[in-house]
Amino acid sequence: MKTREKILLCSLDLFNERGERNVTTNHISAELAISPGNLYYHFRNKSDIIYELFQQYEQLVGYYLTTPEDRPLTVADMRGYLESVFDGLWSYRFLHRDLEHLLENDARLRQDYREFTGRCLDAINRIFEGLAEGGVIQSQPEELRQAMSLNVWLVVTNWMAFLKTAQGNNRQVEITKRQLKQGIYQVLTLEVPYLMPAYRGEVLALREQYRPELPLTMMEPAPA
Repeated sequence: MKTREKILLCSLDLFNERGERNVTTNHISAELAISPGNLYYHFRNKSDIIYELFQQYEQLVGYYLTTPEDRPLTVADMRGYLESVFDGLWSYRFLHRDLEHLLENDARLRQDYREFTGRCLDAINRIFEGLAEGGVIQSQPEELRQAMSLNVWLVVTNWMAFLKTAQGNNRQVEITKRQLKQGIYQVLTLEVPYLMPAYRGEVLALREQYRPELPLTMMEPAPA
């Protein structure tokens, strides 16, 4: 593996484990046992590393959201899309854990993320079209389908932030992959009103597999 690839992999691991703000280029070079100068030969600064990792994530999600052109979509496809997207979210979780901060600090990333969001919304819209063609959900007017796509995107990209706030002030508690994937329950809940009767039971059973176990802090009464 080339040094550039090692830097990206190591940075991704450290950003995910410690949080991007807590990792410097010196931490990365020390973890790899290379000199800072060697790292700077490949990347000018940490922002360049983050930007390239985002490009990897962007390509991954684009691949995950591709729809087949030769057939309608099924419930199995629905599950596959959600599992894949949340797997990608987990693999690059540092991006959505502190997204606002990252976008504020890099104009390139801010512009690319805006365009990435537009492409994802279009892709989700096409997925809903495919599910309607497959008889899984009701066919909807374009305006409603776009609104549904936006709601799904908001749940996917903000579920991690919800989990963070649900933990209260306990910074020692880490979000697990299982907790993250429980966001699939919320996405499927958005689709329940539009399910066709023949698939309602199957999708509801699928949804139950991801039912969230809310942290205790969400169930405790607020102090008087």
